[in-house]
Amino acid sequence: MSGRIPEAFIHDLLARTDIVEIIGARLDLKRAGKEYKARSPFTNEKSPSFFVSPQKQMFFCFSSGKNGTAISFLMEYDRLSFVEAVEELAQRAGVEVPREGGRNDRVVMDGPLDALAAAQRFFRDQLRSAQPAIDYLKKRGVNGETAKTFGIGFAPESWDALTTFLQDPKHAVDAGLLIQKDSGGVYDRFRNRIMFPIRDTRGRVIGFGGRTLGNDPAKYLNSPETALFHKGRNLYGLYEARQSSKSNLPYLLVVEGYMDVVMLAQHGVPEAVATLGTATTREHLGLLFKATNKVVFCFDGDRAGRAAAWRALEQVLPEIDGTRECVFMFLPDGHDPDTLVQQIGAEAFRALVGEAQTLSQFLFGELGKQVNLGNMDGRAKLAALARPHLEKLRDGPLRVLMLGELSNLTRVPRADLEAMLKAPAAAEAGPAGGMPGEEPVSTRHRPAGNANRPVRRVMQLLLEDPRLADRIDNLELLAQAEVPGIEVLMEAIDFFHAHPEATAAHLLELWRGTPKGKGVEKLLQQGAEAPVDQEKGPEPELRLILDKLTQKVIKARIQQLFDEERLRPLTAAETNEISILLQKQKGVTQGADGFWSRVAKS
Repeated sequence: MSGRIPEAFIHDLLARTDIVEIIGARLDLKRAGKEYKARSPFTNEKSPSFFVSPQKQMFFCFSSGKNGTAISFLMEYDRLSFVEAVEELAQRAGVEVPREGGRNDRVVMDGPLDALAAAQRFFRDQLRSAQPAIDYLKKRGVNGETAKTFGIGFAPESWDALTTFLQDPKHAVDAGLLIQKDSGGVYDRFRNRIMFPIRDTRGRVIGFGGRTLGNDPAKYLNSPETALFHKGRNLYGLYEARQSSKSNLPYLLVVEGYMDVVMLAQHGVPEAVATLGTATTREHLGLLFKATNKVVFCFDGDRAGRAAAWRALEQVLPEIDGTRECVFMFLPDGHDPDTLVQQIGAEAFRALVGEAQTLSQFLFGELGKQVNLGNMDGRAKLAALARPHLEKLRDGPLRVLMLGELSNLTRVPRADLEAMLKAPAAAEAGPAGGMPGEEPVSTRHRPAGNANRPVRRVMQLLLEDPRLADRIDNLELLAQAEVPGIEVLMEAIDFFHAHPEATAAHLLELWRGTPKGKGVEKLLQQGAEAPVDQEKGPEPELRLILDKLTQKVIKARIQQLFDEERLRPLTAAETNEISILLQKQKGVTQGADGFWSRVAKS
């Protein structure tokens, strides 16, 4: 932002700031008389020589020779510029940074970060006079202090409210705040939405999530992928969670929604973060394990929730070692973290976290549902199913213990299991690396003959017209289809849901240089060889393929439950699941009949 920051403001800002709080959020400070001490963050010393003085509001590092104020520390430790450090402290203090010279009613910006910071202040100010937005937040139980902590705001129901507020649209377009018109000019991306700022680990706003207050079919809308914001590399609430604790976080709870994070924090569980409309990635895990040694994945207890948990397990297996822990928490029917913590409170919620399934319990429990451990063949099958997952584990105590547990379940000596892991995998050993029944991770993005032809064709049709993503239903069932490439297809659908204006080129750019990107390039080339019916468009063909896949998933799951019933009585939940699946099977058929009837008349 242009203009010089007044010296008087900087003095006032430092007076409002507690340097012990700033540094304590980043280092493990110990009381030493009237001061605090820690090991130097700037050298590799073994004994503490870094001191913080609450009285002087300064830090002194005798091993490196560095010293200064809270601003100086942020510049050295967080590698911020002077202006960024001032903005960081101002944001924490809830004040706006004034500028000398050239300040007017519109905001001048020096880059996308400035545009995002200005937009966050604009949305926050708009919330103060937006009664429908205030009423919505009150209805959801959000209080003023929580809204302030998370910087929640409101985007007016206008095409140019933010556009008018900002001076130069270029940086705002780059930041994903404004959309460029084909005819020239720009318009606001977010309209009539509760706004949740998404911060990076340094507290800078890098994107937004917006919850509609109208009848918009896209209930939640995220910022598009930009140079600053990547869904697969950022987590909502991570900055706030780290700020809530002066020491290491006991764990981080991974949930699905913005409101889950907000309400958990308000009710005394601030250690929550949310993925941004995408599955957990290795980059997410890197962020999580930098902040804590324990990750708790929190999912719905239904089939879709367990499928999502399995995808998270796939990602976490190579990241787990003796110092890291991962557990899986499944919620009671009809609840999400938001509603559950409001009903039972923080203490009871934390008790449920303590009862979460360990990684081994979840892994062997899910695999065990496919076999009969009462006979030799079933135990042999369990060993074969577990092999590709155990191969992902790093050498160490966890791998040894999990082999011991598998040995107890299968009655196969651990030495034999070790030998099995070291031996080359037999070609007929079956698929590896995915949700039971899926293809190996290493081959998931490669052509697989006729097996993944339906998915390839759906991807081609989706690339032809990305708007079709909004017309695909039964996603939770589709995600369970045991065909190669289904996971990539679901990622593409998620991307086009989150970016309604995106084209195939946007997806290609997002995945450029990856196996998925090369697959998209090939599909776009092959698409020309299998053209779409120009009269009817791509939707009829897409519907036909997806209906067949969905029906196949439903039939397979119903058959699996019937097979289970021959071995043991079904639980009430499983019986209810059969009823729901039969209803969905009927609904898919009726929906398809209605669609084809409309096509025939058109």
